[in-house]
Amino acid sequence: MLQVNLRDEDIRSIEAAVSELSQRYDTVETPAFHREARLHAEELPRELRRKLREFHLDEPAGMLVVSGLPVVDADLGPTPAHWKDKPARSASLRYDIAFYLVATLLGEPIGWATQQDGRIMHDIFPIKEHEHEQIGWGSDELLTWHTEDAFHPLRTDYLGLMCLRNPDGVETTAADIADVRLDDETRKILSEPRFRILPDNSHRAENQTGAESSDPLVEQLRRRSNERVERALAEPEPVQVLFGAPEDPYLRVDPYYMQGVQGPEEQRALDALCAAVDEAMGGVVLRPGDMCFIDNYRVVHGRKPFKARFDGTDRWLRRLNVARDLRKSRDSRLSADSRVIY
Repeated sequence: MLQVNLRDEDIRSIEAAVSELSQRYDTVETPAFHREARLHAEELPRELRRKLREFHLDEPAGMLVVSGLPVVDADLGPTPAHWKDKPARSASLRYDIAFYLVATLLGEPIGWATQQDGRIMHDIFPIKEHEHEQIGWGSDELLTWHTEDAFHPLRTDYLGLMCLRNPDGVETTAADIADVRLDDETRKILSEPRFRILPDNSHRAENQTGAESSDPLVEQLRRRSNERVERALAEPEPVQVLFGAPEDPYLRVDPYYMQGVQGPEEQRALDALCAAVDEAMGGVVLRPGDMCFIDNYRVVHGRKPFKARFDGTDRWLRRLNVARDLRKSRDSRLSADSRVIY
């Protein structure tokens, strides 16, 4: 894992950009903000840009943590009870802007029409009705390690997490495929398109709350998106778990959502991978102000269980999916400047 500790001058530079943008925008969700944010990101301190660029180009590690941005807990108010009930101008706006600026050094943040009403930046905090589920809003159960949105061909290149609050020191677990030891036969099987991955619960219709749009194109794409999820549930297409360079592969895996849909040989190879990943598993406890960027092609991640209080003091992260290439999703977005994938 790479670590970048912000210097005082770095923090001043970030906060100056945040102050300017927060006077003109009350959300990070608009195309106008996205365009301007990228310009401001190019003016962040050179050393910070250099570290993110090296992480992007050279792939020296599967995770990078940027630390040192101060977070004033009293400014946040209580941890929300549910993402759908948050006010339009979030109490976390200044931190959202800072997080977004740094994330754009890796690519373009994207959202999903099937997640959190199509928002680009997501909330991760415990929700009472989901506390026992395998979902980011859970708490009581171990969140099994996985590749983010592993079932989807347009899954993110990088997963960004910014910690706003973590009073219980809940650990984010992670393992890099470079540290996973597999025998040649298992590696060969995992490199063949023989494995099926189901959509996770966050993409499923029962966890969507968005109202119908008056735009027929939006509704057409939303229906297509939901149909894609339903097809993936009914007839998941076989994919490779390991792909890319044979000697230094990428991976795509979500064991919890692969249960019961593999053949015997595939299941044995998957079990061997799971055991090897467990051996290589580490983690990081994110503190307020930490921004963690996970290479979603190299690293699986999860979360240790914790006992949520649901009293406004629980762990609260903000999340971004970052794509290196927007064009590959153009047929699934409304316009060239839209960042929401249908």
